[in-house]
Amino acid sequence: MTAPYSPPVITSELGRSGEASAARNSLSHGLRTTHTDRIEGVSVEGLVEKFGSPLFVFSERVLRDSARRARKAFESVYPNTVFAWSYKTNYLGAICNVLHEEGWIAEVVSDFEYQKARRAGIPGRSIIYNGPHKPRHSLERALSEGAVVQIDNWDELGLIEAIVAERAEPVNVGIRIWVDTGLAPVWSKFGFALGNGEARRAAQRIISNPRLKLHTLHSHIGTYILDPKAYAVTADRILALRDHIEAQTDHLVPCINLGGGFPSNSVLHGLPDYSVPSIEAYAAAIAGVLNKLPRARRPQLRLESGRHLVDEAGWLITSVVAVKGADRAGATDLSAVNAKASLVLGEHARGGYVVDAGINLLYTAAWYRIGVTPARASNLPPNAVRLYGCLCMNIDVIRESVDLPPLEVEDRLVLHPVGAYNVTQSMQFIAFRPAVVLIGVDGRAEVIRKREELVDVESCEMVPTRLVRRESSL
Repeated sequence: MTAPYSPPVITSELGRSGEASAARNSLSHGLRTTHTDRIEGVSVEGLVEKFGSPLFVFSERVLRDSARRARKAFESVYPNTVFAWSYKTNYLGAICNVLHEEGWIAEVVSDFEYQKARRAGIPGRSIIYNGPHKPRHSLERALSEGAVVQIDNWDELGLIEAIVAERAEPVNVGIRIWVDTGLAPVWSKFGFALGNGEARRAAQRIISNPRLKLHTLHSHIGTYILDPKAYAVTADRILALRDHIEAQTDHLVPCINLGGGFPSNSVLHGLPDYSVPSIEAYAAAIAGVLNKLPRARRPQLRLESGRHLVDEAGWLITSVVAVKGADRAGATDLSAVNAKASLVLGEHARGGYVVDAGINLLYTAAWYRIGVTPARASNLPPNAVRLYGCLCMNIDVIRESVDLPPLEVEDRLVLHPVGAYNVTQSMQFIAFRPAVVLIGVDGRAEVIRKREELVDVESCEMVPTRLVRRESSL
C-alpha cells in the first residue's frame, strides 16, 4: 500500500496569508518607483508598436547565461552530469533550441512533448520520458528509438513488459521514486514509494526481465525547493536504494536522476523577505553526497531543470486599458509625503488598473508575486493599487496590491519574471493569445510565435452541415 495521496504544492515555505502580510508601514512604499523602458536594450514602446500589446518577450542572452552558469556550477563539482531541459516549462521551439545548443538534452512528460522533441531533431537516445500517462503507441516509439522511459507505476511497467516481450535486444528504462525528505511536501502522485519497499520491488522486477535494463533511479521531489539540503537527503536515500538493489541482484544502477525544482528569483505570495539559494548551493549539496563514493562507484547524475533557466529570461508587456476607482484629481498639488499619506490607507489597494493581459496568460500569478514596473518614469509618488486582468471574470486579478504611480490609458506595464510555464499554460479563453518575441544576443527582436487569430482558434472546429449558418438579419 502507498501513502495517501498528497496534492502537489510548492514546498512548506509557500505562504498564502495575502499581500497585506508584507509587514510594511503605510509610507514604506517609497516616494518613487523604478521603471522599465527597455528590455535587453530594446525600447518597450517600440516593441509594442511593432508587435502589439500584450506581448511576451524573451532574452536569448539571459537564457544562455543561466544555462551556462548551471552547467558550470555542477560540472565544477561533479563532472559526470547530464542536463535535460524540461519541455513543459516552455516548449516554444526557439527556446528549446537555445537550450539544446547549450548541450541540454530533452525531458518530456507526454506524447505531445515527445513529438515536439523529435520534430526539433532531438534523437530518442537524448530524450528522458517522464509522466504518469504515456500511451502505448508513444511508449512503443520511445522504446524503439532509445529514449529512457522512466516508469511511473505498476500498470505502466506491465504495459512495457508486454511491449518488449518480442524484442531481441533489451531496452534501458528507469523508475520514478517518491521520497519523503522531511524538508518539502511529498509528491506521492508520481512513481513508486521508497519508504515501504515498493520502489525496491519494482527495481527487482525490472532487473529480473532479460528484455529490460534498469538504467536510472529517478526522484523529482517538487518545485521551487528553497532548501538545498532536500536534494542531499534525496541523493543519500536513492544511493542507499541503489546499494540494496546491487546487494540483492548484483546490478549496479549506472545513473541517478534528481529531477529539477530549482527555484528562480520569483517571489512567493505572503513571503516578502527571503533569499533564493544560488544554483551553486544546490550543486554543492548534491555533489557533497555523490563525491563520498569511491570514484568507480559514482553514478552519472542527471538533472531536469526548467523554471530556474527560463523564468527570468521572460517578460510580459501589457497596456493599461482602464483606470478604476481612483480619484486622481489634485494629486500633484500635494507634497510627496502628504500625497502618499492621503493615498495609502493600510496595506490594501484603493482603486486599480485594468490591463490588456489576464490570468489566462499568467497562470503563475496564483503562486508568485510577479514584479510590475511602469515603462515610463514618473515623479509622482506610488500608490497601492490592484492590477486587474482583461477577462470578464471576477477572479482575474494579476496583483491584489502593487505600488504604482498614477497611470493613464495606453501606459505600458512590464511584468517580470514570467518566462516559466506562463506561455505553455496560457489559455485561449475570451481573448486571443499574444505574440512572443525573442531578443537575440545581437539585439534583434524576432517573432517566435505569432499573435493568435480567429482562424487559429477555429482550425480544429467542425460544424455539421445542418448547423452551418449563412449571414442573416439577426
